[in-house]
Amino acid sequence: MQKDKCHMPPRSLLCVLVVLALSGCNVAQKVTQVQSTASRQEGEDITLDCSYETSYVEYYLFWYKQLLSGEMVFLIHQISSTAEERSGRYSVVFQKSLKSISLVISASQPEDSGKYFCALSELTQCLK
Repeated sequence: MQKDKCHMPPRSLLCVLVVLALSGCNVAQKVTQVQSTASRQEGEDITLDCSYETSYVEYYLFWYKQLLSGEMVFLIHQISSTAEERSGRYSVVFQKSLKSISLVISASQPEDSGKYFCALSELTQCLK
């Protein structure tokens, strides 16, 4: 992780290196989440932005929500070679050329409060 991208207070900028082991996938990529908090009125849409760095041609992007217990709950994924995904109230805005993915939560509800994380994995590692 480059320190110069994390010079702002945690509430303004959240830099994380997400390292997860999911179904045998090797996940160790740099992702930068622009905001760690977002406030909206109930019923409004919420958009959380994430940029990433990778040299992979094909890859998965994941969004997770961290519960108060610390448990990470899977929300939605995006494959780099497919159209933008939607799952219930969750959808993504995927801009591969900009290495950017946003999570959109439609019609926000009180239970949407929490911390959200994005992660990246090379596609071929997950298919072996």
